[in-house]
Amino acid sequence: MNKIQIPKNILTAIEVLEKNNFEAFLVGGCVRDFSLNKIPKDWDIATNAKPEDMIKVFNEEKIKTLYENSFGTVVVFVDNTSIEITTYRIEGDYNDKRHPENVNWTENLKEDLKRRDFTINAMAMNGLRGTPEIVDLFNGKKDLKDKIIKTVGDPDERFSEDALRMLRAIRFATVLGEEWIIEKNTFNSIVKNKDWLSKVSNERIRDEFVKIISSPYAKKGILLLKETGLLHYIIPELELGYDCMQNKHHMYDVFTHNLESLSFAVKKDYNLHIRIAALLHDIAKPETKRGKGENATFYNHEIIGAQITKKILNRLKFSKKDIDKIVNLVRYHLFYYNVEEVTESSIRRLVKNVGLENMNDLIKLRMCDRIGSGCPKAEPYKLRHLKYLIEKVSKDPISVKMIKIDGSEIMNLLDINPSKKIGLILDILLAEILESPEKNNKKYLKERTLILGSIVDEELESLAAESKKEVNSIITKEDNMTKEKYWLV
Repeated sequence: MNKIQIPKNILTAIEVLEKNNFEAFLVGGCVRDFSLNKIPKDWDIATNAKPEDMIKVFNEEKIKTLYENSFGTVVVFVDNTSIEITTYRIEGDYNDKRHPENVNWTENLKEDLKRRDFTINAMAMNGLRGTPEIVDLFNGKKDLKDKIIKTVGDPDERFSEDALRMLRAIRFATVLGEEWIIEKNTFNSIVKNKDWLSKVSNERIRDEFVKIISSPYAKKGILLLKETGLLHYIIPELELGYDCMQNKHHMYDVFTHNLESLSFAVKKDYNLHIRIAALLHDIAKPETKRGKGENATFYNHEIIGAQITKKILNRLKFSKKDIDKIVNLVRYHLFYYNVEEVTESSIRRLVKNVGLENMNDLIKLRMCDRIGSGCPKAEPYKLRHLKYLIEKVSKDPISVKMIKIDGSEIMNLLDINPSKKIGLILDILLAEILESPEKNNKKYLKERTLILGSIVDEELESLAAESKKEVNSIITKEDNMTKEKYWLV
């Protein structure tokens, strides 16, 4: 028995329509998800009530309404939650491969369902207060059971009406699970009509692409895009990596390597930025390849790859914030790191270029790149050591600059000229505030400076020497704690 409960506000909306002698059915994706025992993200209702009828009956119940568009959708607000209710409709010709030229209302539920994209989305459900009953006119339940994506009726007609449906077929076959397939005629129709996707806005393509790459089966989705030819209309640059062999450090061609890198990002449940960067990080290798066989080179592919990535993401209308972050990851994914050779100054430069907030994502991308090369494992010690160094160089260094009093103030307080004594006093004060941070205030520091200023030079030098030992001990202790954090001691 299905355990998903239909929200109370949905039931209320349906009861208002039925009380006024109108039909009301849950339709589309919510019925599909309900049948799969998944919690629907959206609950959509279809009815034979015309928009003006809906507005009238809901207003009589003092329920706020909003007539949203010319396609017969009325938004009603029940318990402060919006619900979309749409009149059964028949759609006219689709001259632009996306939108019908006109829409006509119909009293017939079947006419409304048969205009929908796929059989698994063309079911309706009623009898909600008792045992829900599924209206299944196109064998959607069977296709759900068999894990098949199949259009309602002729796939050429469905895709001609809305070319985005071809990409949606890939998305459903991807996000619903590894075992899901696209029915043969539907698949062949996508291959035949793939160039229709060029009629669809890049924003809509981006949204579907993001859903594909965000799923647990993103690799499958990219492969389906390539097999159907749709990838050519989304990221044609990726296709250039197919059969572009690499060198002795890689088992796979560039295309497969990018997919394997993406797969590792998915396996680790990394965020969207890392997933896209993993897919695109070697996008420029075909363009930069020089030589053949195991000694082939790809000089500056990370720099040119960042430029290509920016072009791709701009074309797909990603936000500037997303573009900047992903491009940055691609640009610096090839950073050199060898424990024995890399200096703290070089890590500081890397952190400055990438941004401290992005360093963790960059390290994750590096792991994706390494695993995706076909090597048996990443290099955990090197990565742990890198994380240690990043944290070390990113901390404010322990120095006299931390003290809330400086040399000029000390000279004024003691009425002395620049001398070694000022440095000795600062060394002593630094040790004291590291031991007791609450002492780092003007009142205490001025009082303590006056006392230290009265001590003879030999005793002051002795105190300063002891203070330096204490400071070095604290620095060593903190460094060891950071090393322990990354299992380096």
